[in-house]
Amino acid sequence: MPLSLATDATLTDAHARRARRKDARPGELLAAALDLFVEKGYAATRVEEVATLAGVSKGTLFLYFSSKEELFKAVVREHISGHFATWSEEIEHFEGSSQEMLRYCLHSWWEHIGATKASGIPKLMMSEARNFPELGAFYQQEVMRPGSELIARILQRGITRGEFRQMDLKYGVYMVLAPLLFLSMWMHSLDACCDPESRIEPEKYLATQLDMLLSGFSAGDAHPASPSSLISEH
Repeated sequence: MPLSLATDATLTDAHARRARRKDARPGELLAAALDLFVEKGYAATRVEEVATLAGVSKGTLFLYFSSKEELFKAVVREHISGHFATWSEEIEHFEGSSQEMLRYCLHSWWEHIGATKASGIPKLMMSEARNFPELGAFYQQEVMRPGSELIARILQRGITRGEFRQMDLKYGVYMVLAPLLFLSMWMHSLDACCDPESRIEPEKYLATQLDMLLSGFSAGDAHPASPSSLISEH
């Protein structure tokens, strides 16, 4: 190959690599930000640290995210609220019983959030929302409200079909959310320092919680799901 053609090919390859690298940067920055937000909290995380962990300059970070607040919002949308549209569609077309739907709800939460580093975000929000009310309002709008609405739809479906007892939906939703929030808090706090006998096995914990919820929600004739089936069945 003539030298000029070889040089042109090398330059083309280099440009292609840089383009691929540029396309990957937002995802790399979000991954680095998630790591640091969960490890250090919102207030203690500096954008310089995020940029360094992602392998870019602080200036490069600001090309994609105008502030630390916008970076945090992007992390929440990428790792938590971005799932809601899919979940809403799945609920709309779910063909099984409401008991099976609630089981799937907890399974999907565990698979996509609970078992990932994103499970540390609820702890961050509970500890720092009062100091950052704008982020608290954002989290309420982007996560808490749509998440509660999805659970309420499942419970209302069960009531309408005669599978669940009549209940105050607001507090029925809290009954479902409470064990998930507790597990998230535990995994990112006390779990690191408790003795082996006191440690929680998340899948067994969620299965037991589901069994208790379905027993309590049941209209009487419906049969709760077996605790052991939470993770294995989709």
